[in-house]
Amino acid sequence: MKRFRRLRASENLRSMVRETRISKSDLIYPMFVVEGENIKNPVESMPNVYQYSLDRMDEILNEVEKSGISGILIFGVPKHKDEYATEAYNDNGITQQAVRYIKKNYPSLIIIADVCLCEYTSHGHCGVVCGEKILNDETLPLLSKMAVSLAKAGADIIAPSDMMDGRVSAIRNALDENGFIDTPILSYSAKFASAYYSPFRDAAESAPEFGDRKTYQMDYANGREALREIADDISEGADMVMVKPALAYLDIIKSAREKFDLPLVAYNVSGEYAMVKAAAQNGWIDEKKIVSENMIAIKRAGADIIITYHALDVAKWIDEFYR
Repeated sequence: MKRFRRLRASENLRSMVRETRISKSDLIYPMFVVEGENIKNPVESMPNVYQYSLDRMDEILNEVEKSGISGILIFGVPKHKDEYATEAYNDNGITQQAVRYIKKNYPSLIIIADVCLCEYTSHGHCGVVCGEKILNDETLPLLSKMAVSLAKAGADIIAPSDMMDGRVSAIRNALDENGFIDTPILSYSAKFASAYYSPFRDAAESAPEFGDRKTYQMDYANGREALREIADDISEGADMVMVKPALAYLDIIKSAREKFDLPLVAYNVSGEYAMVKAAAQNGWIDEKKIVSENMIAIKRAGADIIITYHALDVAKWIDEFYR
């Protein structure tokens, strides 16, 4: 008889043979910055997540810095929105101001700047619109301008999340031409058209005014296509790639890990977070244990880095995860 239980007999034994571990440096915390003063708006669908104005960002940034996690993924929410997302590439826009402030006052934090137009457009779509069609090629120059503007502000990593074809190549060329040859690109390569994003759209104020995003985000039924998307982004110059969402797409993370050797990022998205929080608040689950299992599952599937709204809690709980 094989006795697998021999190596489970004590915490020290279990710890010694444990296959999968998470460290604080694996984690990135998403944050939302808005125009105005003295603003800390709770996101009703995401408990303990807030929109911050520039003058109140220190409240969350101090916590992030002390937590030991690697850094933040930043989203800006401007007051002015128009059809061409002009605030997205305004060098004095809300996101650019926030990046400069963080880089100056929290230099140890890695700043990943999301590059997408949806928070900045009047229609809420991720690209230029003609009628009800989202135009691909006409969107690429705007994404490139946004990427350069954020790099100028001091972003460490540029992360295009729009899912337009060819955007990694366009952004890479624009960054190189403007002297940012050392700025890496983290591409949202396999980003699925998912219902798990709903709470995020509350936080980023980016719900589309018409239709949906299925013509540019991926069909959630397609796994092989996700690998083609990742391969294409790598060929265009992506330095890191992402699968989003995470928990319903662990198979994609695993397949990507087996096929590609670039750093692999998983985004544990707003809906995944909100469901855990809601169940915990109702007393239906042990939040700490569920979060532990979720994070380990994402890591075990092959992710190197996890973007998650749980990041600050995980940093506090990480030493207790395996008990």
